[in-house]
Amino acid sequence: MRTLFLLLLFANVAFFAWARYVAPPEGAADPAPLSRQLEPEKLRIIAARDLPPPTPPKPPVVPTKCLEWGSFTLADAPGAEQRLEPLALGARLAQRRTEETAGWWVFIAPQANRPAALKKAAELKALGVEDYFIVQEEGANRWALSLGVFRSEDLAQARLAALRQQGVRSAQVGARETLVPKIWLQVKSVDAPLEAKLKEIALQIDGSELQTCP
Repeated sequence: MRTLFLLLLFANVAFFAWARYVAPPEGAADPAPLSRQLEPEKLRIIAARDLPPPTPPKPPVVPTKCLEWGSFTLADAPGAEQRLEPLALGARLAQRRTEETAGWWVFIAPQANRPAALKKAAELKALGVEDYFIVQEEGANRWALSLGVFRSEDLAQARLAALRQQGVRSAQVGARETLVPKIWLQVKSVDAPLEAKLKEIALQIDGSELQTCP
């Protein structure tokens, strides 16, 4: 025990002597820290007013959808597509072809012969009516003038009302089950402002409708 006591005493004395006379003072541990910095002359304090403006948040994603306008016969589709040209739709405009069962049509009753049908057609042109065709196939409706075929009676009646405003008095609505090739004009990536413009254009053609793409 005495030996252990003497060893501990000696160790404490040695540590005290080292700390008192040999170890450097606390502040002298690194007497020149700035001299060892890399390019200290380039360091500067930046004021808050000199900081770059914060990155603005990204604008919210505007939801878009696909709308289609129609339906149009093969003869009427180019005219409808022309009405969309001011919108400069480019690759966003496409066509969807389909066949629809037309249960109703607007027509002028069959004329006596081809010359009489052509005369009636000239009367329609004089009134500004361009969307029509003369039925030439054999049957009860030969030499009638078709002014449009429609899926529903309501659409046919809307077409008839528009013709009445143009001065057409001899047209009528009737049932006619037939399969008609039709075209829908599809517009992709439609946002709210574009949808409003499409609705305005759709109102320019009676009997047409704007709906979500299938």
